[in-house]
Amino acid sequence: MLFHSFMANYMDKITRLLFCGIFLLVCTCQNKGAAKEGVPQQREDSIRSVQVDSSVIDTAMEAMVQKEEDNTSDEDPFAGTPVTERREQHTQFDSTYQSIHIFVALCDNENQGIVKVPASIGNGQKPSTNLYWGCGYGIKTFFKKSAEWKLLKTSTINDTIMERLVFKHASQKYYLVADAYNGKYIAQCISDFLSSSCGRWKDTVHVNDNLTIGCCGNSQLISYIGHDGLMEHILNDRFTNTDGKKRDVIILACVSKTHFSPYLEPANVNPIVWTRHFMAPEAYTIHDAITGYVKKESNQEILDRAIKAYATYQKCGIRGAKSILVTGGLNEE
Repeated sequence: MLFHSFMANYMDKITRLLFCGIFLLVCTCQNKGAAKEGVPQQREDSIRSVQVDSSVIDTAMEAMVQKEEDNTSDEDPFAGTPVTERREQHTQFDSTYQSIHIFVALCDNENQGIVKVPASIGNGQKPSTNLYWGCGYGIKTFFKKSAEWKLLKTSTINDTIMERLVFKHASQKYYLVADAYNGKYIAQCISDFLSSSCGRWKDTVHVNDNLTIGCCGNSQLISYIGHDGLMEHILNDRFTNTDGKKRDVIILACVSKTHFSPYLEPANVNPIVWTRHFMAPEAYTIHDAITGYVKKESNQEILDRAIKAYATYQKCGIRGAKSILVTGGLNEE
């Protein structure tokens, strides 16, 4: 069984909680307006210069400590949210088109170990206004506004995958599938991402009467966006590569390299972009990384695009963004 303690050997508890509290408070303020307007726009303030009342931070830290204490039970991870093991689906699809699959765990005040954000953007059962989906910097809104992608299809899958979007690239033979997972089922979202990354779960999406495309493990690039649920819990599973194919992955979640590495080591993946520190997993980073990906750029070139986008929107500077976003190195510190 894989085991690693909460943020083991990385930061002391107080520093972690302080950074996480500041990030979520800033992210909340900056997305409230964007959620109403639904138009991506460059940020006018900076995480580094934001002033936060000390009493707010104290309260946030106490809440995080309590959540951590509540999660130190001997029960299996993600208590109350059993994970369904996904297996390969054998539907045929058109392999002349390449696909990208983004798994998004909706921000959820009640079911995730986060500092609470305003109810409208922290409702994990309401994609339309969610921080990582319907807000201005959410996947749905940002990609709909992009000149590079055209939205073809919107559908509801079930109570777990609350909304699925299918986009077509404006000039290349690429399709993009984005799934909004009910925030309550973040464990399922992470497990599905990992199962797809190792090739265990392969599926398809019916675009129209004449076209079926691959998704999950049939995609060339697979991404996870959202809260890093592995900071608090473990998954009792081993995601071993099933077919010898090396899939590309992008993981935008806080400290994702540290917490996803143990699960991805046997999966035989190519981590193009993931993170070493706390970050805002918003759509501009993955959007610009994908721009480079469809142009068949190298890992470093794609990373440079992601760094530039993050530095631009967060106004943290190239140096700051470089300290957060990295590429490759499954076994590196």
